[in-house]
Amino acid sequence: MPQVIETIDVDVPVSVAYNQWTLFEEFPKFLDEVESIKQVTDTLTVWKVKVGGAEREFEANITEQHPDERVAWNSTGGEVDHAGVVTFHKLGDRETRVTVQIDWEPTGILEKLGSTLGVDNHAVKKDLKNFKEFIESRGVEEGGWRGDVQA
Repeated sequence: MPQVIETIDVDVPVSVAYNQWTLFEEFPKFLDEVESIKQVTDTLTVWKVKVGGAEREFEANITEQHPDERVAWNSTGGEVDHAGVVTFHKLGDRETRVTVQIDWEPTGILEKLGSTLGVDNHAVKKDLKNFKEFIESRGVEEGGWRGDVQA
């Protein structure tokens, strides 16, 4: 199972970065492949993504969430098999390190080839750069969910 790990430093307080990240329905504003996300419950989301021209839909379950620290998830149904975690590390009063780790199972020859060539790493790196530009240009989050989900 391929694994992607990417990190970026953003010039906002850790609570701002974390709060924005918990607004899953806003992900299409900075994640290129995400068409839409519907938050069904505090821990269940339904994703529609478009990767390489192929549309896919899946559910993701939040398995662990701790304010200003981490959000972990795994897919629970649909056409995408993956799990991941995003962590938030306070570097200073106005600087946060965001690290994304995704483990996923490519299906089909194109996804397997793309994974081998590092397309998945490039996509996550680009999405983190988009997140950085989005949150730094605003300076504040659009809201957030501060609930705690235990593993």
